[in-house]
Amino acid sequence: MVERDPDRAVRLSEADGQFVLSGASGAGFGVVNDYLAYLSDRGYSPRTVRSYAFDLLHFCRWLSSAGTAVDEVSTDTLLLFLAACREALLPGQHGGNVVDLRSGRSAGYAPATVNRRMAAVSGLFTFRAMRDPTLPNPVPRGVAARRSAKGERSGMLGHLARPRARSQLRVREPRRLPRGLDRKEIQALLGSFRCDRDRAIAGLMLFSGLRSSEVLGLAVADVDIGRGWARVVGKGDKERRVPIDPDVAGLVQAYLLAERPDTSEAKLFVVAKGPRRGKPLTYEGLRRVFRYHRERSAVPAGHPHALRHSFGTALAEAGVDLAVMQALMGHDHVDSAAAYIHLSPQHVRRAYDDARARQRSQTTAR
Repeated sequence: MVERDPDRAVRLSEADGQFVLSGASGAGFGVVNDYLAYLSDRGYSPRTVRSYAFDLLHFCRWLSSAGTAVDEVSTDTLLLFLAACREALLPGQHGGNVVDLRSGRSAGYAPATVNRRMAAVSGLFTFRAMRDPTLPNPVPRGVAARRSAKGERSGMLGHLARPRARSQLRVREPRRLPRGLDRKEIQALLGSFRCDRDRAIAGLMLFSGLRSSEVLGLAVADVDIGRGWARVVGKGDKERRVPIDPDVAGLVQAYLLAERPDTSEAKLFVVAKGPRRGKPLTYEGLRRVFRYHRERSAVPAGHPHALRHSFGTALAEAGVDLAVMQALMGHDHVDSAAAYIHLSPQHVRRAYDDARARQRSQTTAR
């Protein structure tokens, strides 16, 4: 895979899962290639390494256009890069006072994108300082950089949370609640699938709350169809056991018996046809499947993670205990599961009606 614009001074290429910066100016960014190799050696997920590679590609192109070498980067340089990310005029943006109603911005990348880029840059210079302690780290550090995010240490179990290391070079991100699909959208999306493999994948996300990476990481031996359980490896290689809906277990069995190509591949979900027949299904392949069915079903919000959010919403509406939700969905902290409580309108309505009933009874007693 080669980054799409080979005429650039710096471009990104991939070979055997390793990302490398190259091009006319690429030789000056050897430390970036060393850092990307370090991430792979440390066992970071391929998606994380890929995201960091493209974030650092953007940073190195900006440095190249500014005539600045990596060794010359200072805190002021990073502040200028942060401003450039916030002020960049992207396709569809008009700048000035013309604000897009959907994004709420007139220019610049989304706050989450900017913060992810700054996290990649921060990691790069931390790696450089680790390798050569005599080199200065331009990323601000200190007490403010170690504080936890607002609301992260709240609640009854807040004392168990560990503050996350964070750079001061960040922009404020609006708090967005996870958005699930409603009943009609779920029916339309699931109804568009035509093979047991895709139905089983969607079912594991919708009825067991699995992430895309967790579904793609499942091995045949991880699924106990008879007992209705699956062994799932989530973020940080943390294992958990999740129950499988009987109908979904039936889809998995039908897929194994009738659709899955005859292959020695250990992964459960593999490519059904084409030159990669029998090879593990990739993230790109999964995105392609859902992109096709979003158009086919006319459900633009039908992304894989939306099915997981729908599962979390259903648990909240059923009044499932937060600790159980945390265990089922593989969250690191109970606050992540609590977000679905706020998302559930039925939960809010029940609490409101109970409070009003108590209020009426107190008023009548007087």
